[in-house]
Amino acid sequence: MSNLEEAEVQLSELELLSSMFPSEDEFKVTDQLALAELKDLVERCSLEVPSSKAECSLSCAFPFKYPAVLPEITIRSSSLSRSRQIQLNTDLLAYLKENCAGEVCILNAREWVKDHAAAYINKDLSSSSGGKSDVKRSEDIFTRLWIYSHHIYNKQKRKNIVDWAKELTLSGFSMPGKPGIICVEGPQTMCEVFWARIRRLSWQRILIRHREDISLEGTEDEMEKQRKFSHFEEKIFDAHGARGNHMDLGQLYHFLVDNRCADIFQKYFGVEGQ
Repeated sequence: MSNLEEAEVQLSELELLSSMFPSEDEFKVTDQLALAELKDLVERCSLEVPSSKAECSLSCAFPFKYPAVLPEITIRSSSLSRSRQIQLNTDLLAYLKENCAGEVCILNAREWVKDHAAAYINKDLSSSSGGKSDVKRSEDIFTRLWIYSHHIYNKQKRKNIVDWAKELTLSGFSMPGKPGIICVEGPQTMCEVFWARIRRLSWQRILIRHREDISLEGTEDEMEKQRKFSHFEEKIFDAHGARGNHMDLGQLYHFLVDNRCADIFQKYFGVEGQ
Protein backbone atom coordinates (compact mmCIF):
# COMPACT_ATOMS: atom_id res chain seq x y z
CA MET A 1 0.00 0.00 0.00
CA SER A 2 1.41 3.40 -0.98
CA ASN A 3 1.67 6.42 1.35
CA LEU A 4 -1.24 8.06 -0.44
CA GLU A 5 -3.42 4.96 -0.09
CA GLU A 6 -2.56 4.71 3.60
CA ALA A 7 -3.49 8.38 4.08
CA GLU A 8 -6.81 7.86 2.29
CA VAL A 9 -7.62 4.87 4.55
CA GLN A 10 -6.75 6.90 7.66
CA LEU A 11 -8.90 9.83 6.54
CA SER A 12 -11.82 7.55 5.64
CA GLU A 13 -11.70 5.95 9.09
CA LEU A 14 -11.64 9.33 10.81
CA GLU A 15 -14.64 10.45 8.73
CA LEU A 16 -16.47 7.22 9.63
CA LEU A 17 -15.80 7.68 13.34
CA SER A 18 -16.90 11.32 13.15
CA SER A 19 -20.21 10.30 11.56
CA MET A 20 -20.78 7.52 14.12
CA PHE A 21 -19.90 9.71 17.10
CA PRO A 22 -20.83 13.31 16.17
CA SER A 23 -20.61 14.64 19.72
CA GLU A 24 -17.24 15.98 20.89
CA ASP A 25 -17.86 14.15 24.17
CA GLU A 26 -17.72 10.86 22.26
CA PHE A 27 -15.06 11.52 19.63
CA LYS A 28 -12.63 14.39 19.22
CA VAL A 29 -9.53 14.95 17.06
CA THR A 30 -7.03 16.61 19.39
CA ASP A 31 -4.31 17.36 16.81
CA GLN A 32 -6.03 19.54 14.21
CA LEU A 33 -2.75 20.37 12.46
CA ALA A 34 -2.03 16.68 11.88
CA LEU A 35 -5.55 16.27 10.47
CA ALA A 36 -5.01 19.25 8.15
CA GLU A 37 -1.72 17.78 6.93
CA LEU A 38 -3.41 14.42 6.32
CA LYS A 39 -6.14 16.08 4.28
CA ASP A 40 -3.50 18.10 2.43
CA LEU A 41 -1.65 14.92 1.48
CA VAL A 42 -4.83 13.36 0.10
CA GLU A 43 -6.06 16.48 -1.68
CA ARG A 44 -2.77 17.57 -3.22
CA CYS A 45 -0.37 15.97 -5.63
CA SER A 46 2.74 17.13 -7.43
CA LEU A 47 4.50 15.75 -10.43
CA GLU A 48 7.49 16.71 -12.48
CA VAL A 49 6.79 17.78 -16.06
CA PRO A 50 9.78 17.67 -18.38
CA SER A 51 10.13 20.20 -21.19
CA SER A 52 12.62 20.48 -23.98
CA LYS A 53 14.48 23.29 -22.20
CA ALA A 54 14.00 22.89 -18.46
CA GLU A 55 12.11 21.22 -15.66
CA CYS A 56 8.69 22.49 -14.61
CA SER A 57 6.71 21.49 -11.54
CA LEU A 58 2.94 21.15 -11.64
CA SER A 59 1.19 21.44 -8.28
CA CYS A 60 -2.50 20.67 -7.81
CA ALA A 61 -4.90 21.53 -5.01
CA PHE A 62 -8.13 19.58 -5.34
CA PRO A 63 -11.37 21.12 -4.06
CA PHE A 64 -13.96 18.80 -2.53
CA LYS A 65 -16.22 19.22 -5.59
CA TYR A 66 -13.55 18.20 -8.10
CA PRO A 67 -14.04 17.42 -10.98
CA ALA A 68 -17.20 19.55 -11.03
CA VAL A 69 -14.93 22.41 -9.97
CA LEU A 70 -11.51 22.83 -11.56
CA PRO A 71 -8.53 22.24 -9.25
CA GLU A 72 -6.06 25.01 -8.40
CA ILE A 73 -3.08 24.24 -10.62
CA THR A 74 0.22 26.11 -10.45
CA ILE A 75 3.15 25.70 -12.84
CA ARG A 76 6.59 26.79 -11.66
CA SER A 77 10.00 26.73 -13.31
CA SER A 78 13.31 28.34 -12.47
CA SER A 79 13.75 28.94 -16.21
CA LEU A 80 10.69 31.23 -16.40
CA SER A 81 10.51 34.87 -15.37
CA ARG A 82 7.72 35.75 -12.96
CA SER A 83 5.65 37.47 -15.64
CA ARG A 84 6.04 34.57 -18.10
CA GLN A 85 5.11 32.13 -15.35
CA ILE A 86 1.90 34.06 -14.68
CA GLN A 87 1.10 33.99 -18.41
CA LEU A 88 1.67 30.23 -18.58
CA ASN A 89 -0.65 29.63 -15.61
CA THR A 90 -3.31 31.97 -17.03
CA ASP A 91 -3.26 30.24 -20.43
CA LEU A 92 -3.41 26.78 -18.85
CA LEU A 93 -6.46 27.80 -16.81
CA ALA A 94 -8.18 29.14 -19.94
CA TYR A 95 -7.47 25.85 -21.73
CA LEU A 96 -8.89 23.76 -18.87
CA LYS A 97 -12.02 25.90 -18.59
CA GLU A 98 -12.68 25.46 -22.31
CA ASN A 99 -11.83 21.78 -22.67
CA CYS A 100 -12.07 20.03 -19.30
CA ALA A 101 -14.97 21.58 -17.39
CA GLY A 102 -16.64 18.91 -15.26
CA GLU A 103 -14.07 16.26 -16.12
CA VAL A 104 -10.86 14.95 -14.58
CA CYS A 105 -8.10 17.09 -16.01
CA ILE A 106 -4.67 16.53 -14.43
CA LEU A 107 -3.30 14.37 -17.24
CA ASN A 108 -4.66 16.85 -19.79
CA ALA A 109 -2.97 19.69 -17.89
CA ARG A 110 0.31 17.76 -17.82
CA GLU A 111 0.18 17.08 -21.56
CA TRP A 112 -0.66 20.72 -22.29
CA VAL A 113 2.34 21.87 -20.26
CA LYS A 114 4.61 19.35 -22.00
CA ASP A 115 3.46 20.67 -25.36
CA HIS A 116 3.56 24.39 -24.59
CA ALA A 117 6.05 25.13 -21.79
CA ALA A 118 9.02 25.23 -24.16
CA ALA A 119 7.46 28.10 -26.10
CA TYR A 120 7.20 30.26 -22.95
CA ILE A 121 10.77 29.41 -21.95
CA ASN A 122 12.02 30.23 -25.45
CA LYS A 123 10.30 33.62 -25.32
CA ASP A 124 12.14 34.39 -22.08
CA LEU A 125 15.42 33.31 -23.63
CA SER A 126 14.77 35.55 -26.64
CA SER A 127 13.96 38.50 -24.37
CA SER A 128 17.14 37.93 -22.37
CA SER A 129 19.34 37.72 -25.44
CA GLY A 130 17.83 40.95 -26.78
CA GLY A 131 18.38 42.71 -23.47
CA LYS A 132 14.74 43.86 -23.34
CA SER A 133 11.73 43.11 -21.21
CA ASP A 134 9.02 45.31 -22.65
CA VAL A 135 6.23 42.88 -23.53
CA LYS A 136 2.89 44.50 -22.73
CA ARG A 137 0.56 42.37 -20.62
CA SER A 138 -2.67 44.15 -19.75
CA GLU A 139 -4.00 41.14 -17.83
CA ASP A 140 -1.23 41.33 -15.18
CA ILE A 141 -2.63 42.01 -11.72
CA PHE A 142 -0.54 42.80 -8.67
CA THR A 143 -2.20 41.69 -5.42
CA ARG A 144 -1.54 42.40 -1.77
CA LEU A 145 -3.42 40.39 0.86
CA TRP A 146 -3.66 41.47 4.50
CA ILE A 147 -4.65 38.38 6.45
CA TYR A 148 -5.88 38.34 10.06
CA SER A 149 -5.80 35.33 12.37
CA HIS A 150 -7.08 35.08 15.93
CA HIS A 151 -3.63 33.77 16.80
CA ILE A 152 -0.57 32.14 15.24
CA TYR A 153 1.36 30.00 17.72
CA ASN A 154 2.08 26.64 16.09
CA LYS A 155 5.69 26.32 14.93
CA GLN A 156 4.77 24.20 11.90
CA LYS A 157 2.19 26.73 10.75
CA ARG A 158 4.73 29.52 11.16
CA LYS A 159 7.22 27.55 9.09
CA ASN A 160 4.61 26.82 6.40
CA ILE A 161 3.74 30.51 6.11
CA VAL A 162 7.35 31.50 5.46
CA ASP A 163 8.18 28.52 3.23
CA TRP A 164 5.07 28.86 1.05
CA ALA A 165 5.52 32.59 0.58
CA LYS A 166 9.12 32.08 -0.54
CA GLU A 167 8.17 29.16 -2.78
CA LEU A 168 5.57 31.32 -4.54
CA THR A 169 8.00 34.27 -4.86
CA LEU A 170 5.82 36.48 -2.65
CA SER A 171 7.13 39.26 -0.45
CA GLY A 172 5.67 40.58 2.81
CA PHE A 173 5.79 39.47 6.44
CA SER A 174 4.07 37.44 9.14
CA MET A 175 3.65 38.39 12.79
CA PRO A 176 2.98 35.41 15.08
CA GLY A 177 1.24 35.67 18.42
CA LYS A 178 -2.21 36.98 19.30
CA PRO A 179 -3.48 38.36 17.01
CA GLY A 180 -1.58 36.94 14.04
CA ILE A 181 -0.97 39.02 10.93
CA ILE A 182 0.17 37.92 7.48
CA CYS A 183 0.83 40.15 4.48
CA VAL A 184 1.71 38.68 1.10
CA GLU A 185 2.16 40.60 -2.15
CA GLY A 186 2.98 39.68 -5.71
CA PRO A 187 1.25 38.21 -8.78
CA GLN A 188 -2.43 37.59 -8.15
CA THR A 189 -2.18 33.93 -9.18
CA MET A 190 0.48 33.22 -6.56
CA CYS A 191 -1.36 35.13 -3.82
CA GLU A 192 -4.48 33.06 -4.49
CA VAL A 193 -2.48 29.84 -4.24
CA PHE A 194 -0.98 31.00 -0.94
CA TRP A 195 -4.40 31.88 0.51
CA ALA A 196 -5.87 28.55 -0.64
CA ARG A 197 -3.11 26.66 1.20
CA ILE A 198 -3.28 28.74 4.38
CA ARG A 199 -7.04 28.59 4.86
CA ARG A 200 -7.06 24.78 4.59
CA LEU A 201 -5.16 24.56 7.88
CA SER A 202 -7.07 24.48 11.14
CA TRP A 203 -7.65 27.98 12.57
CA GLN A 204 -9.81 29.39 15.32
CA ARG A 205 -10.44 32.29 12.96
CA ILE A 206 -8.70 33.49 9.81
CA LEU A 207 -9.83 35.93 7.13
CA ILE A 208 -8.60 38.44 4.58
CA ARG A 209 -8.96 41.78 6.39
CA HIS A 210 -8.01 43.89 3.37
CA ARG A 211 -7.15 43.23 -0.24
CA GLU A 212 -5.43 45.34 -2.88
CA ASP A 213 -5.60 44.44 -6.59
CA ILE A 214 -3.74 46.67 -9.03
CA SER A 215 -4.10 46.17 -12.78
CA LEU A 216 -0.86 46.77 -14.64
CA GLU A 217 -0.25 47.53 -18.28
CA GLY A 218 3.45 47.16 -18.60
CA THR A 219 6.48 45.04 -17.94
CA GLU A 220 7.51 42.82 -15.06
CA ASP A 221 9.58 45.74 -13.78
CA GLU A 222 6.40 47.75 -13.20
CA MET A 223 4.97 44.93 -11.11
CA GLU A 224 8.13 44.90 -9.01
CA LYS A 225 7.77 48.62 -8.37
CA GLN A 226 4.44 47.96 -6.63
CA ARG A 227 6.08 45.88 -3.91
CA LYS A 228 6.35 47.46 -0.48
CA PHE A 229 8.50 44.66 0.90
CA SER A 230 11.71 43.35 -0.66
CA HIS A 231 11.29 39.78 0.61
CA PHE A 232 9.19 37.68 3.01
CA GLU A 233 10.11 37.32 6.68
CA GLU A 234 8.65 36.60 10.09
CA LYS A 235 8.67 39.67 12.34
CA ILE A 236 8.80 39.58 16.14
CA PHE A 237 7.97 42.88 17.87
CA ASP A 238 9.10 42.72 21.50
CA ALA A 239 7.01 39.71 22.54
CA HIS A 240 5.52 40.01 26.04
CA GLY A 241 2.67 38.66 28.14
CA ALA A 242 2.40 35.56 30.32
CA ARG A 243 3.01 33.26 27.34
CA GLY A 244 5.15 35.69 25.39
CA ASN A 245 2.49 35.74 22.70
CA HIS A 246 1.59 39.44 22.51
CA MET A 247 3.58 41.73 20.23
CA ASP A 248 4.34 45.43 20.71
CA LEU A 249 1.78 47.00 18.38
CA GLY A 250 3.62 50.32 18.52
CA GLN A 251 6.62 48.65 16.91
CA LEU A 252 4.32 47.03 14.36
CA TYR A 253 2.90 50.46 13.48
CA HIS A 254 6.36 51.97 12.95
CA PHE A 255 7.29 48.97 10.81
CA LEU A 256 4.21 49.63 8.65
CA VAL A 257 5.11 53.33 8.44
CA ASP A 258 8.63 52.44 7.27
CA ASN A 259 7.11 50.29 4.51
CA ARG A 260 4.57 52.90 3.32
CA CYS A 261 1.45 51.11 4.56
CA ALA A 262 0.61 52.80 7.87
CA ASP A 263 -3.08 53.08 6.93
CA ILE A 264 -3.50 49.32 7.28
CA PHE A 265 -3.07 49.57 11.08
CA GLN A 266 -6.50 51.15 11.47
CA LYS A 267 -8.05 48.50 9.19
CA TYR A 268 -6.76 45.81 11.55
CA PHE A 269 -7.32 47.41 14.93
CA GLY A 270 -9.86 50.21 14.36
CA VAL A 271 -7.63 52.91 15.90
CA GLU A 272 -4.92 55.25 14.67
CA GLY A 273 -1.39 53.97 15.15
CA GLN A 274 1.12 55.74 17.37
